[in-house]
Amino acid sequence: MKDRSRSRRIRRIAIVSAVVVALAGMNGPAAYRFVSEEYHDYTINKPEYKADNGHWDVIDFPEKYRLNTIHAALLHTGKILLVAGSGNNQENFDAKKFETRLWDPEKRTIKSIPTPVDLFCTGHTQLPNGNLLIAGGTQRYEKLKGDVTKAGGLMIVHNEDPDKPVTLPAGTRFSGRTNGKTFVSKDPVVIERAKKVFDEETGEFERNDPGLGRVYVEAQRSGTKYETGTQDNYRVQGLTGSDARNVYGIAQKLALDKKDFQGIRDAYEFDPRAEKYIKVDPMNEARWYPTLTTLSDGKVLSLSGLDEIGQLVPGKNEVFDPKTRKWSYTKGQRQFPTYPAVFLTRDSRLFYSGSNAGYGPDDVGRDPGLWDLKTNKFRKIPGLSDADQLETSNTVLLPPAQDERYMVIGGGGVGESEKSSRKTRIVDLLDTSPKFTDGPELEKGTRYPQASVLPDDTVLVSGGSEDYRGRGDSNIHQARLYDPRSRTFDRVADPEVGRNYHSGSLLLPDGRVMFFGSDSLYADKAGSKPGTFEQRIEIYTPPYLYRDSRPTLSGGPKTVERGDSAAFTSPTAAALKNARLIRPSASTHVTDVDQRSVALDMKTEGDQVTVTVPKNRNLVPSGWYMLFVTDGKGTPSKAQWVKVP
Repeated sequence: MKDRSRSRRIRRIAIVSAVVVALAGMNGPAAYRFVSEEYHDYTINKPEYKADNGHWDVIDFPEKYRLNTIHAALLHTGKILLVAGSGNNQENFDAKKFETRLWDPEKRTIKSIPTPVDLFCTGHTQLPNGNLLIAGGTQRYEKLKGDVTKAGGLMIVHNEDPDKPVTLPAGTRFSGRTNGKTFVSKDPVVIERAKKVFDEETGEFERNDPGLGRVYVEAQRSGTKYETGTQDNYRVQGLTGSDARNVYGIAQKLALDKKDFQGIRDAYEFDPRAEKYIKVDPMNEARWYPTLTTLSDGKVLSLSGLDEIGQLVPGKNEVFDPKTRKWSYTKGQRQFPTYPAVFLTRDSRLFYSGSNAGYGPDDVGRDPGLWDLKTNKFRKIPGLSDADQLETSNTVLLPPAQDERYMVIGGGGVGESEKSSRKTRIVDLLDTSPKFTDGPELEKGTRYPQASVLPDDTVLVSGGSEDYRGRGDSNIHQARLYDPRSRTFDRVADPEVGRNYHSGSLLLPDGRVMFFGSDSLYADKAGSKPGTFEQRIEIYTPPYLYRDSRPTLSGGPKTVERGDSAAFTSPTAAALKNARLIRPSASTHVTDVDQRSVALDMKTEGDQVTVTVPKNRNLVPSGWYMLFVTDGKGTPSKAQWVKVP
């Protein structure tokens, strides 16, 4: 086998050399590029190169299965859920063409999944029962200022009747009492009944506090003459009697300004066994670009997002209970930009790194810190470099999770800023007074970097772009492995596909890493051609899979309680050094608060491997995990799926 491989290499060198000679007399960069590409292809496929740097493989699905993957999640069946919704495509949205694929990377099969609503820019997280919770999405696409033809905005509808709520259907007309202009609601709205307020000392009735509803309205006709400049009170057409007196609208300026994306309340669980979406109770707030973070009791916190009229949800956070499948508000309010990177810590507090995806004021909710959800107290963490460049940065919980060290990678300025950061910043939450310190720098300022934790305790950092959405042909074709022990980067093989906005990565059960998405604003350096969505998948095989052999792990239970031990079988047990439980990823917009790698106590005897799961439920939230063991060189086994109940 080695002789045949050597012969192939010799023939390949001869062919490349012949091509070089044949083209030496030709004029032109094209000949040079051809030879360079041939030699590059030869180099990256050499066994010794792969053993040092790993290797990338591009996967192109059959045309009928291709989609604009915005979200991806690894399921405990080993399959991957690829979600596009409308895929950042207005035509798909208007046609209600919402797409999901279920891909099996091991069997290389793919199927389409019926998608109930537009799950474009939704939030998601793994649930204790192995389902994937998905909440939020798109109700309406944004319109830039020049594209807005009808004046519109937010209408606050009041209901002063303490005895009954009121429901107004889509198409309800609101007429200004002063300006005389009429606006039409785009969606139905429920206005709760008024609340009776009594004097605390005397118990006597004081007043009714009206119930409030929010709805987006537009002028009946196009043109600037239908804009309003000031607040006005609006009569609701079609109401009679007491309803006409008790129900009315109040709106500020209704204009032709840019209209942002608008969110939905819908929530679903995706069942990996049944391979379908299951509708659950909707959220209290509509959300577009929300983050879902699992709490220590298995409930899920939903944060931020743009609401049903395109405004940032004003700090109204809520919790999903998987047992009742219902939502309830948290006690306090705290506002964050959209897709905030919020992680569960070992002491049940929440760590906000400052990373986010973009929408929201530049001076509200941007400081990193520790948040106690029960008391709503927030303790800022100092020391963050390039603090004004956290949008589109990535945050990863460095392995092992017990060390409570987080890395914030790259990022850029607010909005469509040209700023991008080369910084990595690291914080140790086990310090008595945690503060950020700089880690190794990236070669280039990097927005949208992807980061995945590997079984050998390294972190793969790849891709991104120097400018907003890859503007100016600024995609970065580089990858690095970060070693938390030496606190250094090691440059590895370069990816073929550029990745920027709408991209992410997932660790697979076989130890490889899958990359998806990318939504460049332009297709050329000059910015003269519109970009196209990158539909190809790329898989990175790390150097540890090019060694002579890898450990195996088999048998053992499928369920292990926190604090309990479980025995597995491995013929190479004596060579094993570490065991890790890695939570499967659910990634979008380079935000993945699910992934964590938990170190397990491990003992070996003969061909038996016994691992013990930590007792701390904050460290090991309930759900399915990949169990890896690694040998002294850091070579991992294929994962065994284990459920922590």
